[in-house]
Amino acid sequence: MRGRDDEWTGLMRSANAGDGAAYQRLLAAVVPVLRATARRGLARAGQPIDQAEDIVQDILLAVHLKRHTWDANAAFAPWLFAIARNKLIDALRRRGRRVFVNVDDFAETLAGEPAAETVPASEVAGHLDTLPARQRDVVKSIAVDSASIKATAAKFNMSEGAVRVALHRGLTSLASRMRKD
Repeated sequence: MRGRDDEWTGLMRSANAGDGAAYQRLLAAVVPVLRATARRGLARAGQPIDQAEDIVQDILLAVHLKRHTWDANAAFAPWLFAIARNKLIDALRRRGRRVFVNVDDFAETLAGEPAAETVPASEVAGHLDTLPARQRDVVKSIAVDSASIKATAAKFNMSEGAVRVALHRGLTSLASRMRKD
């Protein structure tokens, strides 16, 4: 490991001094390691590894564009792996937490599930009447009358932020009361 890092550091120093052949050797040496690192990171995150090559290309581009920021007195590998880690994180964030499931695999299960229980409107109305007046008015305006936050704010002479707060507090209170029942 130490020998590899020393070799990479020497190649990067030469590359930054203008040696194009050293830069090519450095890239050829790091690509397999970066590819394995990207695949391992994707697999650990539960993502398909088919995007590893895109991540490797992002890493190489960042190395190329930022190579002037590398401190020639420092080891090259930690700098490289910091870029690799950040590019992997960026790629995972762009992908989000997606899980792809074929719905056909669950068709029988979905069709046979019983309908969810619904709460009678009179019970909700009863709980709604226990809310403070401002919260009740805001919840009714938005949830029952389907008014927008902006329209509700204008209707009750409130700021949009105050409407959001009243709505949140009202819905939280309603949910708490309904859970108790």
